[in-house]
Amino acid sequence: MAIQLFELCGADPARRFSPYCWRSRLALAHKGLAVETIPWRFTEKDAIGAHGAQKVPVMLDNGRAIVDSWAIAEYLEDTYPDRPSLFGGAGGHALARFINAWGDAVLHAGIARLVVSDIVQHLAPEDAAYFVPDREKRFGMKLEAVTADRAERVKGFRDSLMPLRIALRSAPFLHGDAPGYADLIVFGGFQWARCVSAFPLLTQDDAVYAWRERMLDAYGGIARAAPAYAEA
Repeated sequence: MAIQLFELCGADPARRFSPYCWRSRLALAHKGLAVETIPWRFTEKDAIGAHGAQKVPVMLDNGRAIVDSWAIAEYLEDTYPDRPSLFGGAGGHALARFINAWGDAVLHAGIARLVVSDIVQHLAPEDAAYFVPDREKRFGMKLEAVTADRAERVKGFRDSLMPLRIALRSAPFLHGDAPGYADLIVFGGFQWARCVSAFPLLTQDDAVYAWRERMLDAYGGIARAAPAYAEA
C-alpha cells in the first residue's frame, strides 16, 4: 500500500498551499517513495482527528500515523536509510533543525504578513468562515490591514533574505550541489506564497529567485506543476 499524505487544500482540491505539507511532499519525492496525496480542508477535523492529529501534514505508512513535517522527515530518514538522505548525516540533521526553527519563526512570519489576505479567495465558504476570524485574532487586526502596506514592506522582507543569498554564493542549493531537507524547509514557504498570491516576494535578479527556480524544477517539477501564480 502506498504511503498516504493528508495535504491542506483550498476549494479547488488541486491547490495545495501548506508550507509544511510541501516540505513533506518533497521529502517523499527526495526519497523516491510513492505517495497517495489526500486533499484536506480546515473544517475537516474528523478526517485527521482519527489519527490523533489536529493539523496537517499527516502521513500514514504501514498503519502508522506520523504527524508534523519535521517528525515526518525524521521518520523517512530512519525508516528508509537505503534511499537518498534528507540530511546527509548528523551535522546536516542538526543544521536542518536550526533552519526548521528559523523557517517557522522568521521566514513564515514574514511571508504571512505579505500574503495572508490572499488566501481567503481560494477557500470554500465554510473554510473561510473558520480561517478569517482565527487569523484575525492571531494578528490582532483585519486581514486586509495585515497586508495593506505590503508594497512598501516587501523590501524589508527581501533584505531579511541576505543570509540565504550569502549561502547560495558557494553552491546552487543550501545543501550543496543538490537539494536536501534544509532546501525543502525554506522552499515550502515560498511555494505556499506562490500557491495563494500573485504578490511578488522576489525580484528576478535575486539569487534567491534563481534558487527558487531550481527548486521548482527539482524532483521532476512537482512544485512547478502545482496550481500557482507564476510571478509570486
